[in-house]
Amino acid sequence: MIYERLRTVPTADELLDQAFRRALRPAKAGKGRGIVSIQRSMVQTVADVLSVRLLKTVHDFPNFDELSPFYYELTETIVGIERLKMSLASVQWAGNKVRSIARDYQRKIAHGDPVHVRKQAYARIASIVHEVDENLRFLNDARGKLRKLPEISGVPTIIVAGYPNVGKSSFVRRVTDAKPEIAAYPFTTKGIYIGHFSRDNLRYQVVDTPGLLDRPLDSRNSIELQAISALKHVGDLVLLLIDPAEHCGYPLTAQLSLLHEIEQTLAIPVLAVANKCDLADFHGEWEYKISTETGYGVDDVVQRAIEIMGVAGREREEDLAGARNTDMAVLA
Repeated sequence: MIYERLRTVPTADELLDQAFRRALRPAKAGKGRGIVSIQRSMVQTVADVLSVRLLKTVHDFPNFDELSPFYYELTETIVGIERLKMSLASVQWAGNKVRSIARDYQRKIAHGDPVHVRKQAYARIASIVHEVDENLRFLNDARGKLRKLPEISGVPTIIVAGYPNVGKSSFVRRVTDAKPEIAAYPFTTKGIYIGHFSRDNLRYQVVDTPGLLDRPLDSRNSIELQAISALKHVGDLVLLLIDPAEHCGYPLTAQLSLLHEIEQTLAIPVLAVANKCDLADFHGEWEYKISTETGYGVDDVVQRAIEIMGVAGREREEDLAGARNTDMAVLA
């Protein structure tokens, strides 16, 4: 995942402590060398350690303009793209400024008291690093949050939704070949379940997002709503499971209300499926009914989902092709 390899971002004090300790090596190894040479080496060592660490922090983060729409929206939702860019620009400025200060004081050391000038250089450099301490702390906090984002591949994806206890996780486990992976998700205390299966040599992804699509949308805060909106970039279809027997603890009217809300919120196909048809008190007429307990009807529903995703995908390609043709006609 794009944020998985982000390393811990140290604070200003941690960086300075590391740099100053490293600079003691030239001093200890300086026997036989002049005082000017030793003090210059110490300043250069401090500058090298700090500039490398600061600039490396900047380069560790991806180019946000090249993120997929899904990860771009989630990054914007969690920490804010502009705030990230501003903090990274400040840290980059500090890394370059430290090098510039070191060059200036390298020259001054030869024309004054070497130890005094080196201490002046240390003070100037420390001031610059402390100036971006707030940015460093923000970036480290952002790193901790962004590393929790789930890794979702670009294959056709089914988003499984529905109230708690309607059988979402059971569906993912039955449909996918392997035990679903559990990935941390920054919008809920629960993880999301991600599984994969193959049909006709094509790979598909099934995602269950507990805490996001399992209760009325009007009870959500702005961050949750933005996270749900981001799903439109990765999901090709929402499969909403319904428990007509109401064993899940929620009335059927509330479950159908959630169905209508999702249909209005996500601009991707929604397939409503009634689960627990093996129970004696299962009721109602449903076009698609399954039992995740026995497996009844599951394969048929998966096949129907694949067909819908194929049709939706072709329609999107036709829309894009039509838009490109229109643009070409305008240009001509």
